[in-house]
Amino acid sequence: NILAGCKEVTSLSPLSGHILKSLSRASSFGSPTRDTSPGTTENAPIYTSLPISPHQTLTTPVSPSTSLTLFATESEGKVRPFSALSLRQELQEQLVAAVAGRESEQMKRFEELMELKQRQEYQSIRDMMEKETQESLGRQEKLKEEYRHRTKILNLRLREMEQQRLREAELERQRQVEGRERLRTLNAIQEEVLQLNQLLEPAPPAHLGLSVDHTSYITRGNQLCSQVSEVIRTTAEVSCRFPSVEDMTVTERALQEMRSLLRALQEEVAQAQERKKKEQEEEEEKKKKQAELKVQQEEQKKSPALSAKDKIRKQGTYTCRTRVNLDSRKIMELQKAATIPVSQISSISGSQLKEIFDKIDKLLSGRAVVSGGKSVSTSQHPHGLEYVSYKLAEKFVKQGEEEVASHHEAAFPIAVVASGMWELHPRVGNLILAHLHKKCPYAVPHYPDMKEGTSIEEYQKILGYRVDDSGVEGQDSFLKRMSGMIRLYAAIIQLRWPHSNKQGPGPHGLNHGWRWLAQMLNMEPLADVTATLLFDFLEVCGNALMKHYRGQFWKLLVLIKEEYFSRIEAVTSAGQLGSVTRLKQFLESALRNKQIDPPKGQLTSAFWRA
Repeated sequence: NILAGCKEVTSLSPLSGHILKSLSRASSFGSPTRDTSPGTTENAPIYTSLPISPHQTLTTPVSPSTSLTLFATESEGKVRPFSALSLRQELQEQLVAAVAGRESEQMKRFEELMELKQRQEYQSIRDMMEKETQESLGRQEKLKEEYRHRTKILNLRLREMEQQRLREAELERQRQVEGRERLRTLNAIQEEVLQLNQLLEPAPPAHLGLSVDHTSYITRGNQLCSQVSEVIRTTAEVSCRFPSVEDMTVTERALQEMRSLLRALQEEVAQAQERKKKEQEEEEEKKKKQAELKVQQEEQKKSPALSAKDKIRKQGTYTCRTRVNLDSRKIMELQKAATIPVSQISSISGSQLKEIFDKIDKLLSGRAVVSGGKSVSTSQHPHGLEYVSYKLAEKFVKQGEEEVASHHEAAFPIAVVASGMWELHPRVGNLILAHLHKKCPYAVPHYPDMKEGTSIEEYQKILGYRVDDSGVEGQDSFLKRMSGMIRLYAAIIQLRWPHSNKQGPGPHGLNHGWRWLAQMLNMEPLADVTATLLFDFLEVCGNALMKHYRGQFWKLLVLIKEEYFSRIEAVTSAGQLGSVTRLKQFLESALRNKQIDPPKGQLTSAFWRA
């Protein structure tokens, strides 16, 4: 738009002819000294004379030469304007051509500039498009990466949800199994409580003439039965509900109290019987003395000369008989002083357990203790300490055989007292081990071979079975007793009396548990027995062995799971799969979670503060 005028064709105006004529007339009167040469530049000054009016005339006569000169001058004056005009036209054309050239060059530069701008715009647009394409590809890659990341997270969440679902299903299954087991245990507890309650009733023929009041025992027994029945009724009212741990704790405490109640009643009855027996013996002795006095009086009447030697012999016989009776009573008192405290061991409180421990320790240390209202000491008999140690060890093992077999949590209070006695009085510990190996050879562990000439009944006794006139005990009863003794042994090797002043490991520590486990794996498995004892031992002592031996213990569990377990299954029949299933579930759970939970009933610090 700015250079549009430069592109038009240059042309002369129609009035240019008149202008040239005027200029030619004016120039004819100009100064003769004017330079009209073609070399005169456009900027050269033009000197013109004042115009002469056309009305003026020359009056001076003109000579012929002058006329000729004037004519030549006029001719020259007419030619000069046309040459100037052509010169100016040429200059104008040159100027126009120069201007047109410059404008053409400017137009070319402008077009080049516009092309450059177009190329730059095109390049910028192309760069912008490429940039947008790269950004779009980057966004797409980012979206793909986010999608892959989200897919990965989603898959992980799905996998975790599936694992969580499987864990919950496994936990639910375990909860169902544990619930059913608790329900069976609860029913067994109720049955035992009812049976014990029946034992609280007085038996008229046996207790005739005894000053024992059963009313308070019966009342408390009925209350405990009602308490257990209420727990079972509450459980039965809600469908698909199993007894909780709190329910089991309540019923187990009721069972413990019922047992303590029965033991107290039996002790009171025994004391009453002993008093009655003593009274009867005293009456008999009085009668004997009276009879002897009568005989002596009659003999004195018949033979007044009775020799002094016969009198001395009769007095010696009487003295020996009296001494034997006295020794028997002392032995019975020592036995009661040793065994009754062990029967009173329970998980009620730590202070009660410490009182029982101190009482047994006092007896073994030769100091006097009160038992049955009498002062008893091992120093009253020359072999009193050996006898008390033997009976005490026997009672500990019997508690494992009976109490722990029925109530697994009872293993820990009994074991901690036994371990404390073992530490303070090593003779008691050795006797505990001897009684345990005699009644349960699997605690060695050892599978006795049947020797030639040994009867089946004798061999079964060696294996640990009870054999009486009615025959051999059943397999379930046998496994229950063996399980109780193995659980007691597994608790002893990991516990130590907390109030001990000695440092270092216990008297029979975890190294013996590791040895027992290793020897069991080196022996050929027995049907039903090996699986039961391995499960009981690992359930009680597995947590302690895991913490002590760590990686080596896990290697041992892998060995049991991958190699030894198949040998157990090979000797197990279809009717003996219960113990095998429990052992398998225990091993799988432990290896899967890399953890073994502490056993139920383990004594905590809160127990000892109670």
